[in-house]
Amino acid sequence: MTLIKFVFLLAASVFVSSTLVEGGYYYKTELLNTCKVDLPISVPTDWITMVHSCSNLMMQQVQKELNASLTYLAMGAHFSRDCVNRPGFAKYFFDSASEERQHAIKFISYLTMRGNLTDYHKHVLALIPPHIMAGVPQMTWNSSAHAIQDALKLETLVTESIRQIIIDCEQGKNQATDTETVNDYHLSDWLTGEFLDEQYKGQRKLAGMLSTLRKMENSHGKLGEFLMDKTLL
Repeated sequence: MTLIKFVFLLAASVFVSSTLVEGGYYYKTELLNTCKVDLPISVPTDWITMVHSCSNLMMQQVQKELNASLTYLAMGAHFSRDCVNRPGFAKYFFDSASEERQHAIKFISYLTMRGNLTDYHKHVLALIPPHIMAGVPQMTWNSSAHAIQDALKLETLVTESIRQIIIDCEQGKNQATDTETVNDYHLSDWLTGEFLDEQYKGQRKLAGMLSTLRKMENSHGKLGEFLMDKTLL
């Protein structure tokens, strides 16, 4: 680090004030307040209308989306290995990992919009599983067809989880003992519009890929897998 850079950094962190006194100037240095984040302030909560059962399901869905993303990362890494060398499949699964991560961000953004992440110590930190890799069942796959089949199962589980949130939140409750239920129309519509259409299209794409790959392998063996890999680049 040069002397000029050091002086600049020092000046950025110290406030220097001068006062005219007998015989010259008296210089006083005061440390500037460093950037700090205070705890969230207390705000009214009347506007927060999502019932506890729905918000809990939504936060669980964040974890499922993150686990799906990590599973796809593992698949992408597997097909990137030199001894497997399927760059097309690797690209497909890496892209899928990014998509699932974006889904998790969407769920977090929606929870923020609805005010259900106000207590960040209790809720935001709970969004990330303590053992984040627990949701990844394996790290290697016997073949591309095996990986695609697992991906289809994973997407089916995610879709069913989203559908269950919609069903449950049409009769949501703050407490299990509540007799009155709340239909969260906005949440149901958001989940249906933002996710279900994409989920069903993604499942159909994976099912088609698996069908085509198996037919190519039946006709051409491993050459069929190699050729399909190239179509994904």
